Formats: sequence, C-alpha cells, structure tokens
Amino acid sequence: MITLLVVGPRDSVGAALPEPDPSVEILIASDLEDALEKLARNRRVDAVLLLEGPAEAAALARGIREEDPAGPPFFAPQSAGAISGVLALPDGPLPMLAAEIARRLEP
Repeated sequence: MITLLVVGPRDSVGAALPEPDPSVEILIASDLEDALEKLARNRRVDAVLLLEGPAEAAALARGIREEDPAGPPFFAPQSAGAISGVLALPDGPLPMLAAEIARRLEP
C-alpha cells in the first residue's frame, strides 16, 4: 500500500480523484498548513504530489521541507516547472499521476 498526499485546490483535486485502487491511498490537503497537519498525523505518507502552479508548488515544497527535512519525496506535473527537490511527472490526470508515482516507488 502506498499513501500519497495530494496538495492542491480541494475542489479541483476532489473532482479528479481516481477510482479506489487497493494499492494506493490518497489523502488531500488544500494548502501548506493542511499538508503539514496531514503529514504530522500520517507518518506513513510515502510521497507528496503538488498540484499547484509553479510559484505555489515551489513554496509548498520549501515550507514542507523546512518542517520535515527527512520527509517523503515530492512530485509535480511538468507544467509546474522545474522545482528544486521535486521530481517531475508527465502532465496528466490525477489517476495517471498516482499510478506513475506508485510505479516509481515500487522496490
């Protein structure tokens, strides 16, 4: 089981949630404060997917890393631009992004 924290506007992320996949659990956070709270309460989060614009995604990555330097890896669609410490994914819908992250995290 992979636990993925998706950070982005709740209305757009919630509407794009994939069908339940028994191998991926998705948590949703709407902003930095919400993401930090979810990470603090769910130490089993395996990856963070940033679904914000370039400036917002970079600020989220910095803010989370400041609070949790040894935290899970960050991913973002290529459309978010190059962000230090964030792995780029091909642009696509949330189900495809979640599947790609799960594939990359497989041992």
